[in-house]
Amino acid sequence: MRFALFYEIPVARPWGPDSERLAYQHTLEQAVAGEKWGWDAFWTVEHHFLEEYSHCSNPEVLYGAIAALTERMRLGFGVRLMPKPYNHPVRTAEAAAVLDLISNGRVDVGTGRSATRAELEGFGIDPAETRAMWQEAIEHVVGCWTNEYHEFDGKYWSMPRRRVQPKPIQQPHPPLWGATSSEDGHRQVGELGLGLCSFAVGVPPEEVKAKIDVYREAVGRCTTPIGKYVHDEAATFTMAVCSNDRDDAWATARESFEWYPAQGARMIGDVAGYIADLKGDLGTYAYSADLAKLDAEGMLDLLSLEYLAETGACVLGTPEECLETCTRYEEAGVDLLLCLVNPYKIPHDKVMQTIELMGREVIPAFR
Repeated sequence: MRFALFYEIPVARPWGPDSERLAYQHTLEQAVAGEKWGWDAFWTVEHHFLEEYSHCSNPEVLYGAIAALTERMRLGFGVRLMPKPYNHPVRTAEAAAVLDLISNGRVDVGTGRSATRAELEGFGIDPAETRAMWQEAIEHVVGCWTNEYHEFDGKYWSMPRRRVQPKPIQQPHPPLWGATSSEDGHRQVGELGLGLCSFAVGVPPEEVKAKIDVYREAVGRCTTPIGKYVHDEAATFTMAVCSNDRDDAWATARESFEWYPAQGARMIGDVAGYIADLKGDLGTYAYSADLAKLDAEGMLDLLSLEYLAETGACVLGTPEECLETCTRYEEAGVDLLLCLVNPYKIPHDKVMQTIELMGREVIPAFR
């Protein structure tokens, strides 16, 4: 199993004039530390309008800076939002190709469709269209990368014959991943021959395994992948704080580990209200209604640090305890563990401590 640093780039209130600059400066310093201490990759989200939760709206600029500061770590879009009008497929192909060139072939391209009302409504996107737009966009991106000249005429985008440039270094193209949280989504990602980003925070490794098994069965019978080859790796993400002092780790993690999953679930649950306002069917966002119900019942406030730690739904504690939990993720079939080392307001020095301790005492056990 490989390990990646994973970032939302939160900026907790109260905000000062330097808050966002410091958040990005600390992220750059942490990425360099990740390279030093043997982490395999650096991934971030693309999010819009999610105050405090994530201020990472234009990550490819950040990736360019990190590419210039590192030599070995892979750089992952976690994920690129594919529906219209977030990103035009040609611009996605170009952005990933430029990053692949300047990083000497270190790019992974995670793709997703978006799952919060703030973003979908903010960009005027009909939730009923997002899955189809996601799939069509991937097809166009692959064509732009792998054909000298390319043209397309789809339901959502069209382009006359053009040479989309530059082309990526990795051949036939950078690894493609699909993000999902539902069982149906895990099956579809596998059927398309994409790598899996199983995105559900606060889920024990054994529940992750059940979803990965759905994916493995589907990807195992994929004969016509959406890319030029079947990419059959599975990734999931978890929150992580590591310290030589168990009490210190728990004190550092408590507020952020309890805030982040509850806040994320509430934002996703709001999608159900957005779809209701549009007088549409929940369709592939049916899970948002479940989260909205949990919120209404006050259940999200019961997601305690004790529950997360006892179930192994986070990586927390001493290096020995973190190693034990990471082993459970490996046994669940995870190929790449995306570690969210600052889910809300973990201090910079504590994040650096987690990066170093896991790099020295946890990650080597998986080599």
